[in-house]
Amino acid sequence: MTPLITDRVLNRTTLHRQLLTHRLPLTVPEALRRLLGVQAQESNAPYLGLWTRLSGFRLDDLTAAREAREAVRGSTLRGTQHVHAADDYPWLRPLVAPVLLRGRQSAFGTRTVGLDLDELARRGAQLLSGRTMTRSRLRDELAPHFPGVPPEALGWSAQAVLAVVHPPPNGCWRRGGATPFALAEEYLGTPMHDRPDPARLVRRYLAAFGPATVADMQSFSGVRGLSEVVDGMGLRRYRGASGAELFDLPDAPLADADTPAPVRLLPDFDNLMVAYADRRRVMSDAVRAKVCVGAMIAATVLVDGRVRASWTIRLRRDEAVLEITPLEPLSRTDRDAVHAEAAALLEFAAPDVDGRRLHFHD
Repeated sequence: MTPLITDRVLNRTTLHRQLLTHRLPLTVPEALRRLLGVQAQESNAPYLGLWTRLSGFRLDDLTAAREAREAVRGSTLRGTQHVHAADDYPWLRPLVAPVLLRGRQSAFGTRTVGLDLDELARRGAQLLSGRTMTRSRLRDELAPHFPGVPPEALGWSAQAVLAVVHPPPNGCWRRGGATPFALAEEYLGTPMHDRPDPARLVRRYLAAFGPATVADMQSFSGVRGLSEVVDGMGLRRYRGASGAELFDLPDAPLADADTPAPVRLLPDFDNLMVAYADRRRVMSDAVRAKVCVGAMIAATVLVDGRVRASWTIRLRRDEAVLEITPLEPLSRTDRDAVHAEAAALLEFAAPDVDGRRLHFHD
């Protein structure tokens, strides 16, 4: 019979694989490989997500890894911005190429009827060869070659059809601005894989987030058709408390149900919040409705391994304010633990600011 895995064991195993039961002294590339990347839609989020998982992590560490091209930022999983270890991008980007093309079609398909995407890729690669340019500059240089196509659609379409990365300082700590494009193969000095293996994605996903269902894997990655892939991999199978079939790596241990789960603050869009179709392993449906609103995923507070509060931070030159909003009742002991972890995050994020304030909403 398929063994049963309890909700508590599933929760603790997930937290352990996500480096959330204790901080580890990993380098940035090591952590990115363990986590299969971190969300980077907001420039500060990768820094906060790594700080909450790693011991000794400093603000300069991720920036240095990106400047050394040991870590890269680009559109991958679900078609959204992530930072990955540099050696993961060449196999992962080709696997998610259909995801990016579906997103392009959904956003611009009706405005680009008849657009030759192969020709767009050829022209875009020609223009970017040996250069880094912003999306708007690339758009403007593509426009004369594709008369009648809305220029804005050209810029975003080029990002979908070309394997590009976004060099620093864009996307570094508190740095936004126009998004720069560089051809990934030139930037990394290595070709993209021409035969990407979806089984590799499944293995890496399970190592970081398992055990999980096929629906979870597809929800996290955006990649379709993983049922057939999973069936041929010889994975371990469990039955969840809801009756769902969960898959895991054959040699991956489960965490003990009594594993302590300290308070952790996760940034906006953290992958733990979007890694599953069924997110009840880390939050109730009622909390999910407050955390996941439309396309937005709030920054969250884990208490005993589950989302119990949300938080926001406002960083200014002379002031840094972190606010905690409980989503479920918290005991005095829990509030004290949240306060201590939030104060540590505030010191990390604003080390040179005297006006640091922490506020708990009731």
